[in-house]
Amino acid sequence: MGLRQQQGEGGGSSNVFSMFEQSQIQEYKEAFTIIDQNRDGIISKDDLRDVLATMGQLNVKNEELEAMVKEASGPINFTVFLTMFGEKLKGADPEDVIVSAFKVLDPEVTGSIKKEMIEELLTTQCDRFTAEEMTNLWAAFPPDVAGNVDYKNICYVITHGEDKEEEE
Repeated sequence: MGLRQQQGEGGGSSNVFSMFEQSQIQEYKEAFTIIDQNRDGIISKDDLRDVLATMGQLNVKNEELEAMVKEASGPINFTVFLTMFGEKLKGADPEDVIVSAFKVLDPEVTGSIKKEMIEELLTTQCDRFTAEEMTNLWAAFPPDVAGNVDYKNICYVITHGEDKEEEE
């Protein structure tokens, strides 16, 4: 079992804030504020109807709105909202999604990608890796003699927290 599953069942709200980075919590808070149209601190069917209408979805059935609200165990305040996202993210197995993303860079489906390609992408795109982070990456996932990196192992470690070959 990965570390995420060891947090215990039920996902009590006391620990929900530790599941996210501060910047993520702020983004969820902004989304919550947008959805909470009447600003009462609770997302209701009316709030959902109103926010969907602002996005052009004018004919949402009452049953659909009720189903959305019923996904929560009670009134949807910010902590419940965050817990719902945490449960959705925890319940999903992103390993296949991450592997699929790597496969875009592996058209022959060899299971590996050239070290140079990964390094170029990670040091030039979005949240760029530093030289030290690249050194740490290659220490954790050394390329083979041909300079290929096993991306399926990287995906496994990202989602499970340990190397497949080192499991006991």
